[in-house]
Amino acid sequence: MNARVTDQPRSAAPAPHLDVLRVFCAGDGRHGNPLGVVRDGRSHRGQGPRQALADRLGHSETVFVDDPERGVVDIYAPGLRLPFAGHPLVGAAWLLDVESLQVEAGEVWVRQDGEFTWITARPEWVPPRALRQYASPAEVDALPAPPPGEGRLYAWAWEDEAAGRVRARAFPRRDEAVVEDEATGAAALLLTAELGRALNITQGRGSQLLTAPARDGEIELGGRVRFAS
Repeated sequence: MNARVTDQPRSAAPAPHLDVLRVFCAGDGRHGNPLGVVRDGRSHRGQGPRQALADRLGHSETVFVDDPERGVVDIYAPGLRLPFAGHPLVGAAWLLDVESLQVEAGEVWVRQDGEFTWITARPEWVPPRALRQYASPAEVDALPAPPPGEGRLYAWAWEDEAAGRVRARAFPRRDEAVVEDEATGAAALLLTAELGRALNITQGRGSQLLTAPARDGEIELGGRVRFAS
């Protein structure tokens, strides 16, 4: 049975019915980045109410579904609206079972491959961030959360360069709501575009993200999705 979480708001506004997912789970089903999905976007019309709910929930991102058949969705992180984001779209693609998703940045194609859900997107849709390579996975693991500095940081190191295996951690460094991102699809797209090869990324506590270059400069991004318990 699908788990369904009902949010209990502090105000008198109607309580939305949320599907809470974990996106980019490891092979054993653990880890993954939490995602809230409001299937009936009409329950929160306009950017103000949607932003307020996303801020209160505190997930890395929350998705509002405006048209489930056409895959029209709207993405919010604590403190800002996003024209594109990776883990919300992989999660929404798995939940809605559609061939494509429509976001402000453009159309995102979807495919299912066994236990993995894949989207195809353009790396230029991703907000800029520093992709900083470290000498070893141990150096990445030793970073404080967040590291000193400003702006989004994606810290990574090769675990096995020949096999395309990467160890990574991501730090938004934009507010105190999300100190470290457990799994960041957008950053994985940028790293794949920079390196020009398929990657198998272990991020955060043990989330797994798969990527591959596609046609015309696009990048495929895939992962496992589970309902949160």
